[in-house]
Amino acid sequence: MFNLFLGLIKKSKLNADDRAILRQLRRELKINPKNLDLYKIALIHKSASTFVSCNKSVNNERLEYLGDSILDAIITDYLFGQFPNQNEGFLTKMRSRIVSRNTLNNLAITIGLDKLVVSQTNNTLAQRHIFGDALEALIGAIYLDKGYRDTRSWVIKIILANHINLDELQLTETDYKSRIIEWAQKYKLPISFDNKEKETSKKESPLFESKLYINQKLMGSGFGNCKKEAEQNAAMVALERIDLITIPIQKINTESIGWEN
Repeated sequence: MFNLFLGLIKKSKLNADDRAILRQLRRELKINPKNLDLYKIALIHKSASTFVSCNKSVNNERLEYLGDSILDAIITDYLFGQFPNQNEGFLTKMRSRIVSRNTLNNLAITIGLDKLVVSQTNNTLAQRHIFGDALEALIGAIYLDKGYRDTRSWVIKIILANHINLDELQLTETDYKSRIIEWAQKYKLPISFDNKEKETSKKESPLFESKLYINQKLMGSGFGNCKKEAEQNAAMVALERIDLITIPIQKINTESIGWEN
């Protein structure tokens, strides 16, 4: 299946760049690849896609898709064991906080993955997520190269044990959308999101803009590579602008608060 895709890349002896990647994988990331090509693909962002025979495009999007699912399974299994007395709602929130775009991006930079990723994008939003996406692609590569057991071991030992503090994570809030919806419902204020896809070049990832309205007034806007992310960012802006204690509710009910920009 994936071997056919890899077969499109011509086999060659390791060049200087390949040797540098191999050293980084072994020394910094504690990965000893069987198939280096998998890991090289995991480091190619869509904006730097390589075109091979039959005009096939090679980048890390497929590996990212695979790694995303594998990482979800590993995190779910890990949290299930770590918190035997917590319900599924708690476990879901904890998993969401670990696999959030910001967390994955920071993790990728922390382990040095940003030094290896190949990209040619000028999209500042996409740049913020390139490294987290590459981390998921790397996990997909490890899975194809070594199987689930080794992938799970790597994620737990290299990522979770060294860089995730579960006690601190319990106090971290990332679901801004749920918070703002709960707040609006508490005060019986209608709330809605207006989502639109922005035009981007073929080499760029999709870009969405979300505008958050409370009682038909614009309270926040945000961008993201998917609608969910854009809505979360819009909700975060709204929560930062709203003083949930001191701003009178009637202001939102009756006034234009000057947050339209």
